Amino acid sequence: MIMKRIEHIGIAVKDLEAAERIFEDILGEPAFKREHVPSESVNVSFFKTGESKVELLESTHADGPISKHIDKRGEGLHHLAFAVDDLQAEINRLQKRGYRIVSGPKEGADQKMIAFLHPADSSKVLVELCAQR
Repeated sequence: MIMKRIEHIGIAVKDLEAAERIFEDILGEPAFKREHVPSESVNVSFFKTGESKVELLESTHADGPISKHIDKRGEGLHHLAFAVDDLQAEINRLQKRGYRIVSGPKEGADQKMIAFLHPADSSKVLVELCAQR
């Protein structure tokens, strides 16, 4: 199996603390980790949900990717991330099948190396591939 599991669901938010309170209520427990990711100009917060996670993303810059996403589409679902064993092998496999990589490979949050597929190639869903560093 190439894609091991859904690693996390990324949600773009304007106010990380407010969103954390909402997801603490919904999931019944607090976030287990907060992190700043300079490469993406975001602060993130993670919640565990079984084997997967919910990642809340708040932009640290007005012109950052999350700010641009929120300006264009509003808060909400930003990306769906899949765990892979070998990031470069997955990138190569998908590129051979015609999928475009719009970002990565690069360092991401939660000790992961990440890459994003172009959403036009995946039913308008931004897909992230991530592997342990």
